[in-house]
Amino acid sequence: MSVETWRYPCQSQHACTSRRGFLSRWGMGFGTVALAQMLHRGQVASGASSGVIQRLHHPASAKHVIFLYMDGGPSQMDTFDPKPELTRLNGQPFPVKKEPTQFDNAGTTFGSPWPFHQYGESGLWVSDLFPHIARQADKLCVVRSMTSQFSEHTAANYFLHTGLGIAGRPSMGAWTVYGLGTESEDLPGFVVINGGLTPPGGLDNFASGFLPATYQGSTFAPQGDPVANLRPLAGDSNRLAAKRKLLQQLDQAYSLQAGQPDPIESAIENYQLAYKMQQSVPEASDLDAETQATRELYGVDHPNKNTDIFARECLLARRLVERGVRFIELTCPASSGDRWDQHSKLKQGHTDNALAVDQPIAGLLQDLQERGLLDETLVVWAGEFGRTPFAQGSNGRDHNPYAFSIWMAGGGVQGGRVYGETDEFGYKVIDRPVEIHDLHATILHTLGIDHERLTFRFGGRDHRLTDVHGHVLHDILA
Repeated sequence: MSVETWRYPCQSQHACTSRRGFLSRWGMGFGTVALAQMLHRGQVASGASSGVIQRLHHPASAKHVIFLYMDGGPSQMDTFDPKPELTRLNGQPFPVKKEPTQFDNAGTTFGSPWPFHQYGESGLWVSDLFPHIARQADKLCVVRSMTSQFSEHTAANYFLHTGLGIAGRPSMGAWTVYGLGTESEDLPGFVVINGGLTPPGGLDNFASGFLPATYQGSTFAPQGDPVANLRPLAGDSNRLAAKRKLLQQLDQAYSLQAGQPDPIESAIENYQLAYKMQQSVPEASDLDAETQATRELYGVDHPNKNTDIFARECLLARRLVERGVRFIELTCPASSGDRWDQHSKLKQGHTDNALAVDQPIAGLLQDLQERGLLDETLVVWAGEFGRTPFAQGSNGRDHNPYAFSIWMAGGGVQGGRVYGETDEFGYKVIDRPVEIHDLHATILHTLGIDHERLTFRFGGRDHRLTDVHGHVLHDILA
């Protein structure tokens, strides 16, 4: 008798069912199997849940990632890529051919309003926009040769976060947790700390795409209740327990009818995690438990509202790392300018944005190092593209996908160095260009993952974060 036609004994032909039906009825379906596995994971001594990679592909230099997302596209020639030639030619016609721009309002050569100075033993160049980060120069590896395939915010954001310029793909945070799991049983593996600016493209930048929904980013707030509707409902505990039991039964019944484990199994697991988070999140987000010296280091309670918000984001990120969260992304607070997207009033807008993030980021790097966490935490600072070396109008800069700067610190990356080079105007890359796929491959590499081997079968083929592209930047690794 074949496996497919096996039947268990029955009294009538109508009572007979397939082996799958038998297991579903008497084994309470695959929902119970998943629940049992979750309960087992909660009992293991390590307290860690596993991803699909049971053994790392190679030794990891990082266990966690903190992604400092600079929404809008900071200007490379005003931050980490000094260009004296722009200063010399300021206000004059731009001397080389201009590519088409987003708003087709290109003006004259635009020198940086901020001087640059060298810092640290490495002599790394940093503009006066970042006096606090500058003092951490020997921790930074600045990549000046980043490129993007897109010059529009939404597509560029999807590309930066997911490796494809359209919605629907899993984010790098989701891929990371899918591959490695998390070291925490009562917190999400992928957390997005929302400072107030949801980037163009919305929550799809943090989504799980075709991966199970358990890997999507969980949004936390840096102030007030960190997670909406987290507090237990008021009422009789027995009645609440009965409601949870009914919800579980309904979920399991639907799972049996649907005949597929996901997405309902992901919903069940997310509900279970949410229940645990009622205890873990208030403790993890209690910044009042920190010393006054630590709070001042980050800039908590800074007179500038946005500095205070981002300081709380950075301090919460460190606390989440300590509690085993795998991937943490921080978004920018709302500022008086338009993100880092200064099509006009560059000086005022970049000044406002830098004031919000400078001290908190420097405090984060210093605090991670002092606590012995920087070596195992990769910190990435990046926007979705750069800005033009010529003005948009008279005092702004348009989008520039041909060259921009990011930096990385900790997590096995060499500090105090520069990788790649742009032309004398900071307009285009002329040495060691780096694509977004290369950045993703390098992030995964520091975590012990070979980006070519982390795949998920969907739509008839294997997918990966880097698609069919990507090269690890081995030259920047320690």
